[in-house]
Amino acid sequence: MSEDKQDKKVAGGPPWKKGGRGWKHKIQEDGDDLSKLQHQVDESLPCVKVFRKFQEELDAKHDKYENLVKSSRDLTIESKRIIFLLHRITGCKEETTEKLLSEASIKIKELQSGNLRKIAEQLQDEDIFYYLRSISPGLQEYVEAVSFYHYLKDNRLVGFEELQADLVFHEENDTSSKEDSLLSKQVLVPLPPQDYMLGIADLTGELMRKCINSVGQGNLEEPFQLCHFIQNIYDAFLSFGNTPGREFTRKIQTLRQSLKKVENACYTIRVRGSEIPKHMLIHVFNEEISENLECDLTV
Repeated sequence: MSEDKQDKKVAGGPPWKKGGRGWKHKIQEDGDDLSKLQHQVDESLPCVKVFRKFQEELDAKHDKYENLVKSSRDLTIESKRIIFLLHRITGCKEETTEKLLSEASIKIKELQSGNLRKIAEQLQDEDIFYYLRSISPGLQEYVEAVSFYHYLKDNRLVGFEELQADLVFHEENDTSSKEDSLLSKQVLVPLPPQDYMLGIADLTGELMRKCINSVGQGNLEEPFQLCHFIQNIYDAFLSFGNTPGREFTRKIQTLRQSLKKVENACYTIRVRGSEIPKHMLIHVFNEEISENLECDLTV
């Protein structure tokens, strides 16, 4: 075989063989060919116009999805701050408690008029199920914060209808009509029942922390009230039977663990409360909780 034919064979060989031009060079050639084809596309063709329209719609949906993810992240952060503020109520006097509840109420209203209203405007005339996963974590954290606030204020569980009513906003648009100068338009953030239930399941974790903190402050009556309240929530979740979804199963397991910790705290208060001073009960609870966690990890 002559040298010229051998050089042509090596240069034109596959990129994975010795002497080939390499996969990077192949990708570059494909990219150059694609750019040439794009320049050769006739934009006046009807099918090309249709696909350009599809491209614009998909880009707009993706941009809105990313904006909703950012808004949901901000909603989660602000809701956590409200929860941290409410935990400061434990062991405070009545005047300080009213002040903290008032501050939390203001923050919740600001959250509704700010971040949640922005989400409602972005979801206007859109399919909620397309964007549901982008706002679901933020809604669950919001439900947890608001339900914790209502429990501390009124000692009750906030209802689904009440939460949904707070997520309806009214917009006033100027019109040229003399009879009706202002036209009220409603926008809302649809609250899925599943996110409401998952947020209530997260509430039990905050109630468990409040129970342990109450014992640390010397309040030995509140753990029994919290235990009864969490038991009612757990019974309600069990009444649904086999709920679909991995997230439901995980939240119910966490709920069961929180209930177990509160019940152990009540047991310790009732059985060993007379033997152990009040200021040392919190250390006993922490030891029992750590032992239970080690047992759960080994199982």
